[in-house]
Amino acid sequence: MTLPIFRAGDDPGPSFLEVLRRRGGRGLDRLADAGPSVPEVAHGTTVLAVRYADGVLMAGDRRATSGNLIARRSVEKIFPADRHSGVAIAGALGPALEMVKLFQLQLEHYEKVENAELSLEGKANQLGQMVRDHLPAARQGLVVVPLFAGYDMRRGTGRLFEYDVTGGRYEEIDIAATGSGSLHAGMAVKVGYRPGLDLTAVVDLVVSALFEAADEDSATGGPDPVRGIYPLLATITADGFAYLDEALVAERFAAQLALLGRRSAGTTAP
Repeated sequence: MTLPIFRAGDDPGPSFLEVLRRRGGRGLDRLADAGPSVPEVAHGTTVLAVRYADGVLMAGDRRATSGNLIARRSVEKIFPADRHSGVAIAGALGPALEMVKLFQLQLEHYEKVENAELSLEGKANQLGQMVRDHLPAARQGLVVVPLFAGYDMRRGTGRLFEYDVTGGRYEEIDIAATGSGSLHAGMAVKVGYRPGLDLTAVVDLVVSALFEAADEDSATGGPDPVRGIYPLLATITADGFAYLDEALVAERFAAQLALLGRRSAGTTAP
């Protein structure tokens, strides 16, 4: 038996089924269509977390996409995991939301049984195991890649964790981001970041980063003053997890837009 030889313009590529088809195989169309198909599902996009003086600020845009369409305009992607930690989701929206609910339940169950919070390291490991258990669904296109952040009461500081699709867990020092616009958002934060930022400064930095991500990535939603929809921001400090007031977020985005307008006009004066 010899290997088949194809001309350059007739190369079947890496598909074994296509090789058989080019060699005259029959019934291959039914075989190719036999596997399960995954319909278009809504996907969450850009989320990030940044350490600041009092703990961690988590942020996420509100857009969910389905292919080239906007599936949802006001999706929440930042959730409390327990009192001193939070999780942000990117990827297939349905499985991601279910993963968050189960994660919250597991942490609450541990606390009720042990009468104490699981360590932040333990929480990060637990979420990594859940991402790893989701791998079979991820291989079918339903990828979920979360961010995890919290305030470590033992160390007295905020901590950030990123994951890959296999459940690999990686602690970041000051900045973590995931989702389709994470490259642009992460770079914008890195340019303006410095250790020990106060809350006002880190909010302005994250607002600017999400604006830049939305400007470069069509799947990332920017501020929508017409509908009153703005990215979701939350802090995690020694006092616990708390969402920032939407009016404050809207005010900071308005200030960002005003600054961009002055720059376009050739002046940066207040």
